[in-house]
Amino acid sequence: MMKVSVPAAVLALCAAALLLLAQAPSAAEASHHLKLGYYKETCPGVEKIVKYHVAKAIKANRGAGAALVRLIFHDCFVRIVPAYRNLLSAKCGAGPDPVVPNNVRDEDPRAVAASFPSFLKKLRKAREFLDNSYYHNNLARIVTFNSDWQLLTEKEALGHVKEYAENGTLWDEDFSDALVKLSKLPMPPHSKGEIRKTCRWVNHDH
Repeated sequence: MMKVSVPAAVLALCAAALLLLAQAPSAAEASHHLKLGYYKETCPGVEKIVKYHVAKAIKANRGAGAALVRLIFHDCFVRIVPAYRNLLSAKCGAGPDPVVPNNVRDEDPRAVAASFPSFLKKLRKAREFLDNSYYHNNLARIVTFNSDWQLLTEKEALGHVKEYAENGTLWDEDFSDALVKLSKLPMPPHSKGEIRKTCRWVNHDH
């Protein structure tokens, strides 16, 4: 089974980081300029610089890679339409998490797991690279969040969980493609972008 090494994972994360950093002066220009190579004239080699620092950050703290993935997810997905937000709420529910006695969806999963030694021991050993361990853990029912459990309740979703658990190479390819596709979502019309005070909300909402 092919594994995604830190350097390989960093390539995808660097592309995401650079796309998040690019700030175009108008929506029309943003859709054109938010791409790899945007800084080739004003800051040659910036991709290599960002790649180096992202790799360094991941080496120092394995959570940095996941944090960057979460950042781009929130940056691109924060403006979901109300109907879809309602659908997510209906599917995931608002009750306590089924794995632990309290609702801990907003807590760090590692901190939560550390409070439950028997839970932590069952997890596949953390590695230095992204891989398909999540799907193995999900099938073994040792996941943390209610939304994770929901993947096992629908036939199509369960099929994908099993597929990715069995085929790490497929997950590597699909994850890379999905991250690049997500990073290409355009900014809202007439928006120049902004630096958020809280990553999960646009500033004018708070």
